[in-house]
Amino acid sequence: MTSTAQPTIPEGRKAQPDHLGHVIFITAAAAMGGFLFGYDSSVINGAVEAIRGRYEVGPAGLAQVIAIALIGCAIGAATAGRIADRIGRIRVMQIAAALFTVSAIGSALPFALWDLAMWRVLGGIAIGMASVIGPAYIAEVAPPAYRGRLGSFQQAAIVIGIAVSQLVNWGILNLADGDQRGKLAGLEAWQWMLGVMVVPAVLYGLLSFAIPESPRFLISVGRTDKAKEVLAEVEGRGVDLDHRVEEIKEGMRREHKSSFKDLLGSKFGFLPIVWVGIGLSVFQQLVGINVAFYYSSTLWQSVGINPSSSFFYSFTTSIINIIGTVIAMIFVDKIGRRPLALIGSAGMAVSLALEAWAFSSKTGDTLPTAQGTVALIAAHAFVLFFALSWGVVVWVFLGEMFPNKIRAAALGVAACAQWIANWAITASFPSLSEWNLSGTYVIYTVFALLSIPFVLKFVKETKGKALEEMG
Repeated sequence: MTSTAQPTIPEGRKAQPDHLGHVIFITAAAAMGGFLFGYDSSVINGAVEAIRGRYEVGPAGLAQVIAIALIGCAIGAATAGRIADRIGRIRVMQIAAALFTVSAIGSALPFALWDLAMWRVLGGIAIGMASVIGPAYIAEVAPPAYRGRLGSFQQAAIVIGIAVSQLVNWGILNLADGDQRGKLAGLEAWQWMLGVMVVPAVLYGLLSFAIPESPRFLISVGRTDKAKEVLAEVEGRGVDLDHRVEEIKEGMRREHKSSFKDLLGSKFGFLPIVWVGIGLSVFQQLVGINVAFYYSSTLWQSVGINPSSSFFYSFTTSIINIIGTVIAMIFVDKIGRRPLALIGSAGMAVSLALEAWAFSSKTGDTLPTAQGTVALIAAHAFVLFFALSWGVVVWVFLGEMFPNKIRAAALGVAACAQWIANWAITASFPSLSEWNLSGTYVIYTVFALLSIPFVLKFVKETKGKALEEMG
């Protein structure tokens, strides 16, 4: 029988087909952290008005309770990597799962506004940890041939988590006859909304016991035999395990531990490329995307839409977010990062401008029918254009644009800038919307417009370039 020659695949470069299902299970289990990231970030959307009423808090105080979780996010993101290098990736997942669980229970049963804020901070720490440990673990466990596709599980899990949280909120609100403070089994509806997260949090913790430790961590602590077992488990017994271990060791030896000092330049503090990364991170938030995920129910109720419908629109927006993310994942390697970013910026600017126009017709607590329809369509279009562009492209840029010797430290600074910008938008929206809702959206429109010349002038395309080419 004559055989046709097949391309040679280096040992260790491709998982055996019978192992791929197991690898997908491991990746999905790790990506549960991303699901909880999305879920916990947006579930508060359903409780905002109830918290305002229960604790009779003004816009500034309400904003701090909503935004304070972002402080925890920054703490969790800043510490997760170092903790994982000391005690392992799996242990960090388990710590995050425990924090998610405690935060869910505490947020559902607060004594006062101050301890609700404290539970929100704990949940934020868990979000920050999950945002770091999930992608890191998946990258270290996934066979090289499948790393890109398996790595996308984290982003997919985040947007699915956002959608599920809004669906759960809508379902609970309907059980409570449309009243966010309606009683269900002795608790108010909003308390159930925040408490239900305990279910996926516990599942995440249980799954963490069913997946192996990262081979990279095991090698770093001298457990080479165990690392070989895990490599065989995820890549197949046919690979040269000794060769794979040496590959990992060599990669660890070559790594440059970048520091903050490496980022400093002669002008304006940082190197120009670091400022570009900061700019991308900040613009991603200053267009107001997280208003759509933290405050959309409140926003729609403020213009006369009933609570049940407002919660449903929050859910449909999150579905649009998933669709946009899938579009970005399909096209980011086909048409490039810059074109997608520019398309997104233009689309967001038009959508936000239409929202600003619609909200300018607000009289009291209502919008005229035509303007209300325009506002709803424009809000969904805004989320779609964000998701198919800046929602994904910024993270791709940040992973590719920096030179190898500063990549880790520069990513840390850019991510920190993103959390700060996120906090600024989240904390300011209640007060700004009370001042002038249309004016608030004009501000977001201006930032979307400014992002276009920023990309054109400062952002270089990274599609098709090796990481070593970045200078």
